[in-house]
Amino acid sequence: MELTVDNLSVARGGVPLLEGLNFTLAQGQVLILRGPNGSGKTTLLRTLAGLQPPVAGTISADPEQITYGAHADGLKATLTVEENLRFWASVHGVDDITPAIDGFNLKGLTHRPSANLSAGQKRRLGLARLLVTARPIWLLDEPTVSLDAASVTLFANAVRAHVAGGGAALIATHIDLGLEAETFDIGPFKADADGPQNGTSRDAYAEFDEAFS
Repeated sequence: MELTVDNLSVARGGVPLLEGLNFTLAQGQVLILRGPNGSGKTTLLRTLAGLQPPVAGTISADPEQITYGAHADGLKATLTVEENLRFWASVHGVDDITPAIDGFNLKGLTHRPSANLSAGQKRRLGLARLLVTARPIWLLDEPTVSLDAASVTLFANAVRAHVAGGGAALIATHIDLGLEAETFDIGPFKADADGPQNGTSRDAYAEFDEAFS
């Protein structure tokens, strides 16, 4: 189980962002994605998750092994905490939601509609869904937004348990999560606005139609 990226180029709205990316996310590994705001971290994660096509290069991974956690919590407002988790568990063929409830300290909130949760509680519920997907590769975009220090610790513990069980995680974040992890800085892969790099032609960007914006 691994995700391998070879000479990948990505764009947003037809504008080139990153070119010539090469890396592997291996089983049992946490990889921290670094780069300033607007540098292309979200676009890269969306491309790896299959939500938009790459401009060039290849991504080698089984899509059924990947789960993507975006900025939005992705909750059904009228459903309770338990109902939200049970819905996603049923989608992924998982019966037991107890680890998700316990792992993100949601036990006292199970019967509360998600619309009535605080921002931090909604974020914890959104992240708890990771534990009911049964998918080994986590792609996470700023997962600790709205979390207090105690909740960040819960999240870090969940990641540790996930990789200890044979999973892997690629996490875009600006904070130190206290995880044993390698760092991948996308800065050196910024696309050159003056001309093609790494064999990617400007025609490819001109013709690129981002399916999901």
